[in-house]
Amino acid sequence: MNVFRQILRTKTDEELMRALQSADTRALEVLYDRYSERLLNYFYRMLGDKDTAHDMLQDLFLKLIDKPHLFNPEKRFVTWIYKIASNMCKNEYRRRDIRKMERPLSESDAPLDSATTIKKPDESYDLNSFSESVYAKLASLDEEKQNTFILRFQQQLSIKEIGAVLDCPQGTIKSRLFYTIRTLADELYEYNPNVR
Repeated sequence: MNVFRQILRTKTDEELMRALQSADTRALEVLYDRYSERLLNYFYRMLGDKDTAHDMLQDLFLKLIDKPHLFNPEKRFVTWIYKIASNMCKNEYRRRDIRKMERPLSESDAPLDSATTIKKPDESYDLNSFSESVYAKLASLDEEKQNTFILRFQQQLSIKEIGAVLDCPQGTIKSRLFYTIRTLADELYEYNPNVR
């Protein structure tokens, strides 16, 4: 790794965008290293298709290359990049002419028979199975609740950052999260039936 790249790695996201605006493409490499995996996961969870997620990630970074001047360095990069990603997902939904995430059904997405799937409290749970169930149930919710939940719990954005990404008041974000969590808890009670 050369000295310039090491120096760039110490810069904030906003400083890197200023460098990119000044045609320093090495800054894009650092931003890609920082955000590509998180954004790929975000696109996948929102759109439900790995190939589409990869395409969207590539398109997003091409937009950064083509139009870095659209970023206001006085704002936070993380909210700006997720706002773009969120808008790209909305455009993809429109293009598909659907409002909910579509995924091919797998065995883990099959309807649950509560009589046979209730777990005993002392059983050890397969975290992957639980995670798959959460995302399967999440896919049945509306786009706004999915997006809010994924930004908060998968992407680890703050309530304030999510509000900026989605152009919503923080109270609305908190309300969406509350109802989404409650819905998921009700739907996934078989993992801990004593919680109800």
